[in-house]
Amino acid sequence: MGFSKKNVYSGKGDCPEKYLSSQKDIFSGKGVYCLIFENRACKLEIGKKGELSFLSGFHIYVGSALGPGGLKRVRRHINLSRNRDRNPRWHVDYLHLNPAFRLVSAVYAFTSARFECTLAGRIGGDSVSGFGCTDCACSSHLFYRNKNPVLEITGAFEALGLHAVVFEL
Repeated sequence: MGFSKKNVYSGKGDCPEKYLSSQKDIFSGKGVYCLIFENRACKLEIGKKGELSFLSGFHIYVGSALGPGGLKRVRRHINLSRNRDRNPRWHVDYLHLNPAFRLVSAVYAFTSARFECTLAGRIGGDSVSGFGCTDCACSSHLFYRNKNPVLEITGAFEALGLHAVVFEL
C-alpha cells in the first residue's frame, strides 16, 4: 500500500480551523486512531489510576471511533489539546490537559471493524499499564517511544490493511 504525503493534513499555519470545521469533514465516518503526544518527563495524576511517571519523548494513544460520532472523536481530542477547556473524561484527557504534553499528530483510518486492540497489540513495546483499556483485555493503549513514531504508526495501520491518514498539529 505505501504511505504517501498526500495522506497528510496539517493543522499548522494561518487557518488550521478550516480542516476542523469544514463542510466536507475529514473526520466523518467510523474508524480507529492513534494520538501522538510529545512530552517532557513528568508525573501526573490520572484519575483513579493515581500518580504516574512519564519519560520524556513520545506517547502513542490508541483509540476507536465506532460510536455515533465516529472519528469526530479525533476532532474532540484536537480541540481539547488546543483549548484545555474541559474536565477530563477519559485517561487520555489528562494528557491533553497537562502542559507537559503536546499533541503533535493524529493518525486514523476509516473502518467499521474493531481494530483498536489489534492495533494496540501491533504497536506494543514500552507502555503505561492499564491506561486507556478499561473496556477490554489489553494491558495498555498508551505506548512510549523516544523518537517520533509517526512512520512506525502509519506502518502498523497499513500492516492491518488500513489506509492511514495523518493530521499534523
